[in-house]
Amino acid sequence: MSILTSPRGKVEVIHCRRTESQDIYCIKNLIRKFTQKLFGRLNIIYLLEKANLAVTLCNDKEEIMAQATFVDYPNWNVARQDGWISVFREMDKDLPCTPLNTLFLHLFVAVDEYSTGCCKEIIKTVFKTVPELHYIFLIVPSFMSLGSTLITVFDQVGTVPSLSYSEDFAVYICYRENHYPQLHIRRARVEDHDDLMPIFMRYDNILKETYGEYFLAELIEAQDEENHAAVCEVEGVAVGFMSVCSRVNMTLLHECFDLGPFHGLCVPHPDDVLEPPQASNIDNSQGAVFSKSSRSREQVPPEVLEQFQMRKLRIHYFRSQLAMSKIMDDLRLDESLSALSDSDIQVPYNVISVHLENPKISSSSSNPSFNGICKVPLLFKDIGKPFSDTSIAGINLISSSESSTLQLWPEEPSNFHPTYKGASAVFCIQLFCIDEKYEARSLDFMSFVFSLFPDKDFCMISLPHLTPEFVLVQNFVKIIPFNNCSLNHDLYVFHRAGLLKSINIRLANIMDTYKVENLVKTLMLNKKILEDFVQYNAAFKDLEGTPMRTFVAEVAEQIVGIAVIKNEMDIEYIRSHYNIEDFIYFSHHQREEHGHLFHFALNPIFRHYTKFFLKEILRLDYKSCLYYPIYPQTRESKFQNPYAHSLTSALHYLVPVRPRRQIVYPLEKLGINAPSKSVSKDLSAYALYHTNRKLTLEPKITVNARIVVVGASSVGISFLETLVFCSHLKFNNLTLISTHGLPGKKPYSEERKFLASDHCFNDKDYALMSLCSWVNVVVGRMIAIDRAAKQIVLSQDEIMFYDHLILCTGQQYQVPCPTGVDLSEHPTNREVAELSKQRYTGKVPPNLFILNDEEDCLNALTWMRNNSIITEGNVIVYGNTLDTYTTVEALLHIGVRGSCIYLVHPPLKSVTTCLNNSTVEKAVAEALEEAGVITHKDALLAQWEMDPFSDFIHTVYFTTYTKPFSLPCSIFFSFYEKNVDYDTFKAFNDACLVYDGRLVIDTNFHTNDIAIRAAGSLTKFSNRYYANDWTHSNFSSKEIGFQLAAAMLNLFDPTLEPVTEPPADLDRLIPMYKGAKIQGGILPGSYYYLHIAKPAIPTPLEVLMAQPDFGSQLITGNAKEGTYFRIHINRYRIIETITCLSKTPFPVSNYLRLFGQHEQTLNNLSDRYDDKLISDFYSYFTESWCLAVFHDRFIDLRKELRQILVSKEEEGLLSMEQLAHKIEDEEISLVEKPREYLKRVFEDSIYKSLVEKSILEYLHYNYYHLPMYAWPGII
Repeated sequence: MSILTSPRGKVEVIHCRRTESQDIYCIKNLIRKFTQKLFGRLNIIYLLEKANLAVTLCNDKEEIMAQATFVDYPNWNVARQDGWISVFREMDKDLPCTPLNTLFLHLFVAVDEYSTGCCKEIIKTVFKTVPELHYIFLIVPSFMSLGSTLITVFDQVGTVPSLSYSEDFAVYICYRENHYPQLHIRRARVEDHDDLMPIFMRYDNILKETYGEYFLAELIEAQDEENHAAVCEVEGVAVGFMSVCSRVNMTLLHECFDLGPFHGLCVPHPDDVLEPPQASNIDNSQGAVFSKSSRSREQVPPEVLEQFQMRKLRIHYFRSQLAMSKIMDDLRLDESLSALSDSDIQVPYNVISVHLENPKISSSSSNPSFNGICKVPLLFKDIGKPFSDTSIAGINLISSSESSTLQLWPEEPSNFHPTYKGASAVFCIQLFCIDEKYEARSLDFMSFVFSLFPDKDFCMISLPHLTPEFVLVQNFVKIIPFNNCSLNHDLYVFHRAGLLKSINIRLANIMDTYKVENLVKTLMLNKKILEDFVQYNAAFKDLEGTPMRTFVAEVAEQIVGIAVIKNEMDIEYIRSHYNIEDFIYFSHHQREEHGHLFHFALNPIFRHYTKFFLKEILRLDYKSCLYYPIYPQTRESKFQNPYAHSLTSALHYLVPVRPRRQIVYPLEKLGINAPSKSVSKDLSAYALYHTNRKLTLEPKITVNARIVVVGASSVGISFLETLVFCSHLKFNNLTLISTHGLPGKKPYSEERKFLASDHCFNDKDYALMSLCSWVNVVVGRMIAIDRAAKQIVLSQDEIMFYDHLILCTGQQYQVPCPTGVDLSEHPTNREVAELSKQRYTGKVPPNLFILNDEEDCLNALTWMRNNSIITEGNVIVYGNTLDTYTTVEALLHIGVRGSCIYLVHPPLKSVTTCLNNSTVEKAVAEALEEAGVITHKDALLAQWEMDPFSDFIHTVYFTTYTKPFSLPCSIFFSFYEKNVDYDTFKAFNDACLVYDGRLVIDTNFHTNDIAIRAAGSLTKFSNRYYANDWTHSNFSSKEIGFQLAAAMLNLFDPTLEPVTEPPADLDRLIPMYKGAKIQGGILPGSYYYLHIAKPAIPTPLEVLMAQPDFGSQLITGNAKEGTYFRIHINRYRIIETITCLSKTPFPVSNYLRLFGQHEQTLNNLSDRYDDKLISDFYSYFTESWCLAVFHDRFIDLRKELRQILVSKEEEGLLSMEQLAHKIEDEEISLVEKPREYLKRVFEDSIYKSLVEKSILEYLHYNYYHLPMYAWPGII
């Protein structure tokens, strides 16, 4: 916040923010004729789309006071965007401008009365936002004066000709030093104590209370050769402090962290042991296979093996005089680096490029370039008692404390750790703090502190893992820990070469071949990179003729990075299948401006230049957007496949793009009106990542909190999906604990799935999300929770630490417990009902299968085939759930004879059946009978008899309400009852979490521990809500997961409005979610089944239909013939339930969009049905008119139309909504029906034209999906 005062004395409180699309109208209103003469006639939307940085200045009423737009190349076409540097050097060879330190002002507008103050405030904000920026250029026609505003910040440096105009253009420059200068750094003196202590004490007094009032003076006085202190000062006043020490516990570092890429932070020594004694189990061959971890992690995909190539990377130093001269030239450009000497600079030329396609091998899920989740305190010897962990808002105060924790990460491919004999090459930052106003210049300290240790090449700093990443550490590299890391801080490292500003991005050439080979030689996919590099130099096109460009990043004549870009040839497919329009206005980008990022690798010591590298690629290649796809892991785990890209260390700086839900088109019916093949083609599913010019200077908010999710249920996956797709947040430490890892990794090929589906996620959805790129996956079971230590214990006695624990284990089918009654007494169910509730504690027979996920199904299927059950075995399916029916159908489909299948139904525990539709139940029962399946009802498991020569069940006994019976058994599938797993329950109980049949939560998902949240069928609401009939089981799991993530985001996302506590009377109301509850599968008789319903307490359909407010039901077809389609419309004419039973597959995703629609939206569905114009809903919903309803953006159209109707478009007239309310309240007397009156008013008002315009714009904008509709312009 700042204060502006106008020449007339008016005061405005102002603040700066990024320009948004809704600002465009106000920006246009601020443009004057003088503005157009200075900057030309501009398309504001187009300019903002291509700008690198756009800043809007607002007052406290959010009224726009000024706006400025900055681009990385000149305006007025005075030079090509990839060649402006030479033009400016010709104008003035002493100008030290580079693409790194320069931006160009393309537009400035302001409220006239405050224009000068607004201009200075925006310029200061830009210099503060972009620390590398030193110069802002302004180019205007030479005959124009700048006016009274811009002249206050810009000075003329020369003139340049234009490529498009005959006159010359004047070049003006604005210097950083006049607005937000670099800080002066010097050694700390005792007299600085009084300046610094207010900064420390402003937010916290822990250090003072712990070490005394003069701890800072004592620390400054204690300086020696190994301990130094520095301050930054402004106008003679110290505003920041840094204490550094060269004594570091290297042994502990080497034990806990993978420092191989940095040669262990040591000086190379001849006795260093860098490889295991025998052949390394990972080599550079493309076909290397990684052995399975002893901790039963999921199979490691090839992309993750790159993580372990880091261990083979060693830092090599160069001392060439040419290199040194280049470095010193660079230092002269940057005053802050003047303390460095020739011998100080040692640049490693090897590269690390890590793409966490499956980060369960890495410690960090969301950091593709060495941002591992590291837990280590500052490690220094003999410096007395360490400072306590402190994080002060507004100041960055870093200190140290030792605590012993064990962070669980998957095992490395070998237990070998390199041994380093050389001297330490690192010093550490012990204490750092700086005034908030100068925080953006924190990196100014680094050149000075490196000069204090001329023999050290690395600086390290550690932070408590909950400390937000402040400006200083954003330039550091986060180090990856080993599995056995027992320390609880994040470790960051910075190399002195990272201070170099002479990084140059240019097109590669044939002379770079040797350097590129050295750069990528340790990468797993180096062969593909080199092939593309050679192909580029040979033809500038790939083998398919697609234009390609190869760029290299060069520092001191050494190549430290490489990127291969091709034109994006599938941009129509990307636009139609991914929400890239969340980030760009697609129509303002030419087809050739979309690029495909194929390879990207950058030396980790220059990681902080990744965004600059991407920005330069866009500028030099005339691109505005880049896309990078991640294909799912194949079961064969091939290293090279047709879709294999090199691993990208830039993934962390790209944004994930949400996939779009696609319409299932009736292509034959549409004919020539079908979408183009570029839209409707079926490509392999992939997750898409993106960046554009606007995002190159857009920071992400880092979240290092350890968020551990237990259970890969639909709720847990939805929760993780929501967090991962927050494009402005970077979650560094997401972990999923699951018995079989992420679902969808091992899909079995059987068309008939054993288990029913809730249609929340399928294998394609998992591929489109690529959660494994951001989430650590640990395969195991939770068996204990230590709330005091914030850790959970897994079944392998491994420990996971958490800051936020999310419990989403759900309920699973459990091993049924036989009642064990004496069958000779002929017992009935009435006598043994209570015995059936016991928990089974014995050994589970090998031929008893409990199916809870795809892994279980695959194991059962494999066992059946290996034991010849399919052809000659007797199969018992026991249960009352939908899964029993889908399993029977799957068994029939794979070849099990119906006469060998026994479907045994236990007594119902509810009056509602799983199908809850007598028509469907009858059709399924007849299909079972036709297939020869033998069905038994109301049967309780009494005993099973084991084969005397094996542990297999060979006979199973049941009781009924009449007499017992027995069945032969080769394999037993039990779907008897779902419940919370016993180990999970025991973990809750031992941890004293409140459990009342299910885990008790409040409306914000909290358990009785604030750090532990839970959701899904595992939970129930607290009794204080008096809503025991309602649980999360009644709602959509996907929506529950989304709402859980939304509740968590309030803790991490500063852009969200603060959550206000609800009034006391509303705090006792449970949330009612609106998403549809869905179930489906293939039932016996090869019936494709789908049931969509609103969340509700299970009630028999007959009871619901008897209620007076039931509404109506519309039915077409016949269940037995497989043409059954039922729609229930409530009394408000909204579709509330859909039931489908068909012999042929149908477009489920289309039908999901019907839920919640008003029947009139569906072409007056009720009237047409009543008039017998609809005989088959399956055919009706393939007509072209309804495809717009299935479109993913139809919901946006509905919101827009509603907004039109509730808005007051004409002064003095009521809106349509207000008019309807007045009619409802009988404030208007009508002689005609209210509906007719409203229709007449609508047609006579402006609302009709506005609605029609909105609908036509919707069809026009989405024409690539909806070409079957006509709109003005194509007729």
